[in-house]
Amino acid sequence: MKLLLDENVPRPMAEIVRILLKAHEVVHVHELKGWTGTKDIELYAKAKADGFEVVITNDTKQLSRPLEVAAIAQSGLHRIEYRQNNKHGGLVGLGTAIATVCAALPHALSELETADGQRLVALTSIDPTRQNRLRITDPAVAPPKHWPRRNSTAES
Repeated sequence: MKLLLDENVPRPMAEIVRILLKAHEVVHVHELKGWTGTKDIELYAKAKADGFEVVITNDTKQLSRPLEVAAIAQSGLHRIEYRQNNKHGGLVGLGTAIATVCAALPHALSELETADGQRLVALTSIDPTRQNRLRITDPAVAPPKHWPRRNSTAES
């Protein structure tokens, strides 16, 4: 499939998606001469004319704007959205977006390859909060099973 990453998708996402999805053509809007700054209403028709099958965006408000909805519907292109949580900026925000897309995109594309018509896909966000993304154990306080005790003598 030929995938277009919208202008609002971080550029590093394109290279990572290319590495993971070698069987698909992945292009970022910034890589296409004259496409940067294209309004979404025109983007979908332009993408369709250029042979794209999927547009990936993090503009979650697109489907609440009537003219953009009409443009998406008219294009017949599949639309995949993911949320990039603004409260987690910088590396955490980018990491969350990349993890969300990488974890779900192969499944989404598998579904789209057999779809009998246009589909609108929303990728479920991965929770980047510390308490939900990692667990740290102090083995002195809560040793795992078989952890050697500090004052134990070695068995012969």
